[in-house]
Amino acid sequence: MEHRILGRTGLEVSVLGFGGAPVGLQGYLGADDLDSAAFRRQAAEALRVAVKRGINYFDTAPGYGDGRSERIFGEALEPFRDRIVLATKYALGDPDGPVDARSEGLRESLERLRTDRVDVLQMHGGFWTDEQAEAILNGPVLDWADDMRRRGRVRFTGITAEGPSGGLERLLRSGRFDVLQIAYNLIYQDPCDYQREPRGVIPPARSLGMGVTTMRTATSGFLQKLFAEAFPEIDAARVTRAAIQFVLSTPEVDCALVGMRSVAEVMENAALAADASARFDLRALHRRYD
Repeated sequence: MEHRILGRTGLEVSVLGFGGAPVGLQGYLGADDLDSAAFRRQAAEALRVAVKRGINYFDTAPGYGDGRSERIFGEALEPFRDRIVLATKYALGDPDGPVDARSEGLRESLERLRTDRVDVLQMHGGFWTDEQAEAILNGPVLDWADDMRRRGRVRFTGITAEGPSGGLERLLRSGRFDVLQIAYNLIYQDPCDYQREPRGVIPPARSLGMGVTTMRTATSGFLQKLFAEAFPEIDAARVTRAAIQFVLSTPEVDCALVGMRSVAEVMENAALAADASARFDLRALHRRYD
């Protein structure tokens, strides 16, 4: 398994990370009963096999099933805690909201994750507006996150985003975040656009020394549904493979997060991540003239 350095954190992370949404959100990308004993065993085994196959970055959130994903991660990963990089999130809510409530939310996350600290704590967001950026930078929330670092409950801080925006760029340039997690994939290339030179929000985040992880790496099922309608003869697994290959081929990305539910998915995706010959030349793919 290839590893990369997660920006200025200095953490060495696997190029493939384990995303926690599918094991927490009921009905998300599957019809499994996530509260059944059978599913919990399946998910726990997938997490354990991921560690054994060299995956060391695990990303979840309290909002993934009202703590369900964090609980499953905590139960499965507790024996491997010193071997992995564990990331979770917190909702912004009211930027001027009481810090006691935030601290209690983090305490609950740590309890579910069965750990005394997380390696990366991320502000969970969508499309950051200028108004939100202003409120965040002038409110107490970032000072609270820094205080959690001083207290040893958090090692590094991050922010998540569904896409580039002026508000996001302002937040990144504040220097208050160590890691950016952003939606980036084969059909949504704006965050790191290789049509000419890499443009978007990922390259400047890298220039600021930030680590970069991606969500929606496999397009959250969109590309698979599109191909199922247009080219039903093509196996959906091949489409998923191409989507993951695309993000793994982006050198500006440190870790591509993929939601997984089963040992079979982990084995297949880990093998793909370990195969350097499966990477694409993104500049060649975008070349229009011979």
